Amino acid sequence: MSEQTFPRAPETAVERLTEFRGPDLHDLCDAADAAIEDGGGFGWLAPPQRQAMEADWRGVLLVPERERFVARLDGVIAGRAQLARPPANNEAGRHSGTLSTFFLAPWARGRGLAAMLVQGVERAARDAGLRILNLDVRETQTRAIEVYEELGFQRWGSHPRYVYTNGGWIAGHYYYKDLSEAEELDAGA
Repeated sequence: MSEQTFPRAPETAVERLTEFRGPDLHDLCDAADAAIEDGGGFGWLAPPQRQAMEADWRGVLLVPERERFVARLDGVIAGRAQLARPPANNEAGRHSGTLSTFFLAPWARGRGLAAMLVQGVERAARDAGLRILNLDVRETQTRAIEVYEELGFQRWGSHPRYVYTNGGWIAGHYYYKDLSEAEELDAGA
């Protein structure tokens, strides 16, 4: 009788990105290119030249009010999200941050990484003392919208002319999550 072997489940992880090591920058650019080509361009409509994208990713590492998070599938960067905290001179807005630049490469979807990435940003926002987390998203990014809503984000508005692409307007939606309410719910569970 022979032993039966089963394929192993892919390893998934979300981590804070403070520097690029090994193939990280290359992997991040590849994942971003794939997401952009699939319509999740987080601003870009088509993948930019690799040199421009690399410069953009390197530059974001230098911004003190930004925390970068990456999703990994078997050690390879497959997605990214960012927490933007308000600058020190924005005392009135010091309680809220923004989740931005959220994407997951199509080849990594369906493994729970999108929710893990958003939850990583939420934890960092709470740890930074933020009480509100904001985000905006194109209406065409239906899976991202599902993830946000499943995680308790509330839509508060829409913009019918959010982005212009392929000769027409696409609407966008605005969401927020009250992190203090979510903490109270977690404590009561």
